[in-house]
Amino acid sequence: MEKTNIRSTLKYAFLSSLPVMAGYIVLGTGFGVLLQDKGYNWLWAALMSVTIFAGSMQYVAVDLLSGGATLIAAALMTVLVNIRHLFYGLTMLEKYNDTGWRKPYLIFALTDETFSLVCSPDLPEDVDRKNYYFFLSLMNQCYWITGSIIGAAAGAALSFNSAGIDFAMTALFVVIFVEQWEKTKQHLPAVTGVVVTVVCRLLFGAESFLIPSMIGILAAMFLFKGKMSSKVDKKR
Repeated sequence: MEKTNIRSTLKYAFLSSLPVMAGYIVLGTGFGVLLQDKGYNWLWAALMSVTIFAGSMQYVAVDLLSGGATLIAAALMTVLVNIRHLFYGLTMLEKYNDTGWRKPYLIFALTDETFSLVCSPDLPEDVDRKNYYFFLSLMNQCYWITGSIIGAAAGAALSFNSAGIDFAMTALFVVIFVEQWEKTKQHLPAVTGVVVTVVCRLLFGAESFLIPSMIGILAAMFLFKGKMSSKVDKKR
């Protein structure tokens, strides 16, 4: 029974991670190319992806390394780029609360895309929730590591223009959003996220809307938590 459960969980996690695989290998490749272009070989690309695993911050880190930034500057930039994870963490407190030995890694490996998939409303009965979180997080990181190594190796062997490769992240988010929309009839969280983000974009501008958006979405989720829970219960 245990083997069947693990096999089913692993299969479901892999299938769920396929959209992330497509985006992470492409984006990881772009990171590897950029890092190699600054004089760092594939070993550095792999090491950074294993120990840091923060897509946008890894891109920023390339410029910090090549520009000789101070530790203080690097720390401040890291906080600014990844501060949204504070809100992700608050959302995941309940989900990750009883995950045992997996919890430290789940916290480390929580990215934007993993967060979207972990927040999937329902899991099949033969899928173990805790192992699903773990397998999904591990697979996503492996995709990023693989892309980083491929990019660094390709950058060393070939010369090509990687402009625009970061658009894959936008496409990835769209795919995940559509999949989550189709999986459930409870669209209030998705609609809330879109509306709050658009409003904050108009009020604060393109450079400053991210943090207000995250705060607004979090506040809305707490405000509508009872309504969303009641709809899920009625569905069941």
